[in-house]
Amino acid sequence: MPGRTGLDVAAEVRRLGLPTRVVILTTFARAGYLRRALDAGAGGYLLKDAPSATLAAAIRTVHAGGRAVDPELAADAWSEPDPLADREREVLRLTEDGLSNADIARRLHLSEGTVRNYLSEATHKLGAGNRIAAARQARERGWL
Repeated sequence: MPGRTGLDVAAEVRRLGLPTRVVILTTFARAGYLRRALDAGAGGYLLKDAPSATLAAAIRTVHAGGRAVDPELAADAWSEPDPLADREREVLRLTEDGLSNADIARRLHLSEGTVRNYLSEATHKLGAGNRIAAARQARERGWL
């Protein structure tokens, strides 16, 4: 989907109060993505390599108001909660893009000191050695 993610769409459907139900079909087998999808209002989260019968059953379940989640991911999703605040996540995404603290500050209308604080807190929460490692770890866990 150019310019948007399934998470964006699920959140928008929820925000607008539309009667539409969302099933996210993805290649991202990461518990963090699943948690974010459910938080955004998705009724289903399945991997693209799931058998077609599983996908059809999931669509019927979500259409009926239930939830359909890849069982292995469901177990993993509750084992490690996302420790990041929304702003820390946003700053880490921009760090991933290679922006300097000054560039991030300008883009988010923050002071450089505030950006440093967000990066420091995120790095500490993740136990990472630096901001690049923090962004990498957060991405690998599905939190970005």
